[in-house]
Amino acid sequence: MTIAATDRSRASYASHPSRSRGRFHGEADSAMRNAFQRDRDRIIHSAAFRRLKEKTQVFVAHEGDQYRTRLTHSLEVSQIARTMARALGADEDLAEALALAHDLGHPPFGHEGERVLAERMKAFGGFDHNAQTLRVITKLEVRYPEFEGLNLTWESLEGIVKHNGPLIGPGREVEDLAWAFTDYPHWRELELDTHAGLEAQIAAISDDIAYNNHDIDDGIRSGILEVEPLREIPLIGGIFDRVEKRWPAIDKTVKTHEVVRELIGIMVGDVLEETRRRLAVHKPDSEDALRRLPEPVVTFSEDMMETLAVLRRHLFAHMYTHYKVNRMMSQAGRVTRDLFDLYLSDPGVLPTDVQARIDGQAEETAARVICDHIAAMTDRFAMEEHRRLFTVQGYF
Repeated sequence: MTIAATDRSRASYASHPSRSRGRFHGEADSAMRNAFQRDRDRIIHSAAFRRLKEKTQVFVAHEGDQYRTRLTHSLEVSQIARTMARALGADEDLAEALALAHDLGHPPFGHEGERVLAERMKAFGGFDHNAQTLRVITKLEVRYPEFEGLNLTWESLEGIVKHNGPLIGPGREVEDLAWAFTDYPHWRELELDTHAGLEAQIAAISDDIAYNNHDIDDGIRSGILEVEPLREIPLIGGIFDRVEKRWPAIDKTVKTHEVVRELIGIMVGDVLEETRRRLAVHKPDSEDALRRLPEPVVTFSEDMMETLAVLRRHLFAHMYTHYKVNRMMSQAGRVTRDLFDLYLSDPGVLPTDVQARIDGQAEETAARVICDHIAAMTDRFAMEEHRRLFTVQGYF
């Protein structure tokens, strides 16, 4: 199928910078960039975005420079998001901004780091990387004299918070929200009971497409994933067959790249076809009408979702729980746990500026400051900090 849009017209239900609901801290418009372009640029220039270069995707960052990190993953997500936004008549700049920002709240060591922080913060409001992303962009980034955070537009904030769907609804009450969501003064204005806009839905599905495919690539590259069992998954096996038929003597690495490239194209095409089908059924005529639909419009077809379920089970069984990955994650968990416990029991070992935010505060506030400090670390910095604090040689 043809993926590219036949023209560059914007859909009536897409976001538009001229119709933005604005920023919670008023600013003068830029003469050179629209509101969503400024959001994207602020995200790119943030310290949190730079730190993604050494944060785990699957393989801890120091395991090798050939594997994806959170930064390279985010760039791949943004490329897919822009392609789909263009094809669907959505705002490319907003879709790109949301794709680039979606992982800013991730701590070091991927989901293992998040698991440990959630465990340690259970008595202090919990920890959730999506909520932490909101905290990063509205409070923890310190770059501007007039306001805390990045002061992004309403559309960017809403899209970042709700890119995985409504946070309030049947079976999900306000009391269930992570602390960092409700700590944000304007959280009620983000309409947490509706779906996100078109661009946020695009960014979310682009994340799924990117990580499923680059995990295959990195898994094969590492030697943890074997090709033959992957071929048992019908869609993937068919792609391998086509690639090998066309290039019988192709190098294994190039073959993997070609298979992944084709698989990404198939997934993107599937999403576009299903999205257009749902748009034709629901016929939203505005941004708000799309947000208030009973289901998301940007998603995979049922057939593709079944295939992806098989793929994810395979990746879980043969990659995510492989003993080499388990060893990395076990070490990562110990590092995160040790740092949190030491900082909370002996805050005097923290940097002076972090100590200043703790002095005289209740334990709950101290724990949150420590959690923010650890969540901001890269894999490499966390491991070096652990070596300095827990290894005698580190002092000399």
